[in-house]
Amino acid sequence: LKQPTSVAVARPHPCALFAPRAMPSGGAARDAWFWDWDEDLARVSESHAELQRTVRCFVEEELLPHVAEWEEAGGFPRELHERAYAAGVYGIGWPREFGGTGPAEMDMWHKFIMNDELHRACAGGLNASLFTHAISLPPILALGTEQQKAKYAGDIIRGRKTCSLAITEPSGGSDVAGMETVAVRDGGAYVLDGVKTFISGGMNADYFTVGARTGGKGLSGISLFMVHRDFPGVATSRLNTQGWLCSTTTTVAFNGVRVPAENLLGPENAGFLPIMLNFNSERFGMAVGACRMARCCLEDAISYARVRRTFGRPLIGHQVIRHKVAEMARHVLATHGMLTSITRAIAGGADLGRTGGQLALAKVQATRTLEFCAREASQVLGGKAYLRGGGPGARIERCYREVRVFAIGGGSEEIMLELATRQAKL
Repeated sequence: LKQPTSVAVARPHPCALFAPRAMPSGGAARDAWFWDWDEDLARVSESHAELQRTVRCFVEEELLPHVAEWEEAGGFPRELHERAYAAGVYGIGWPREFGGTGPAEMDMWHKFIMNDELHRACAGGLNASLFTHAISLPPILALGTEQQKAKYAGDIIRGRKTCSLAITEPSGGSDVAGMETVAVRDGGAYVLDGVKTFISGGMNADYFTVGARTGGKGLSGISLFMVHRDFPGVATSRLNTQGWLCSTTTTVAFNGVRVPAENLLGPENAGFLPIMLNFNSERFGMAVGACRMARCCLEDAISYARVRRTFGRPLIGHQVIRHKVAEMARHVLATHGMLTSITRAIAGGADLGRTGGQLALAKVQATRTLEFCAREASQVLGGKAYLRGGGPGARIERCYREVRVFAIGGGSEEIMLELATRQAKL
């Protein structure tokens, strides 16, 4: 792999100052009325407006100029974690006693804005491997002792150490209850054996939050452990993925790894519920992100169609192209409306069982919208959307390679649809 360009860590980071600044325009397509909701999100409160400015600045200053190079290099600089923390982005929403930053009271609209703005780069793999703590840290905070939280949370939140969640196995992803990795108590340790795969950021992780079977079959026999990368018997290998090229997607093998008993998170056999609650947060983030990426495809298609001329007129002057734009807009508007409706319900205290089913449907809706818009935008740009790297089709090309992982990761379409029907008690 090429060595990714380093980004020097400098404090204070300008994006962390919450200073009013002009919003990046997003190109010639920005004056269209299809996506006039950014200002609506910012108007929820000044806290939400500050968050939107901060994350947008970080994406504009730190991600967009480098993401094409990092994709080709197959990774991003290690110090980007600390750079993101200095920018006021990495620590958003985490407990302040461990270094958390951002809004004093993080709500669902803050989470919506953060995921929405981060996906402007159209590099889901970058987000997945940069913000691995989004899914690996909640079980530590939910189940960990005060000593465990003091030992791990501060360094993870500040980007000094990274932690990846290790749940998915070669034998199954969404079927968590069928987990085959085992941890057997042996004196003052557990002996861990098994394999995890599709682990985002795993090649660079200092720690793994690992699910393993400590009891009988089914959901009631699963526990969670903090496993250090340097424990003897831990081995990692990188997966060669279709998209997410700068995400070090990893297979992690545990061969007789002795994990100290004090690294058990919570009681034995209490790991299933935290894993499942984590899924809802992950699916929400993926759905919001997929919708924003679909919108980016629409933006870039309009921008290109306005300047590209064919048969004596701008491309946008052809009815067939305008209709493609209208169809993409219809999908994006419908998906955004669905997501804001669910966000409003959750923010208002809606039943988690009901909203869990709705989130499952929203993930399907958003990822199919992304698939549709990536295809149609590619048709508008033609060969320009087939070229990796820079150029007017760069974001569309990345989106096309990420369609499948968004549709499968965090729960496949088939599992999501079945989950929704079960929640509806059909």
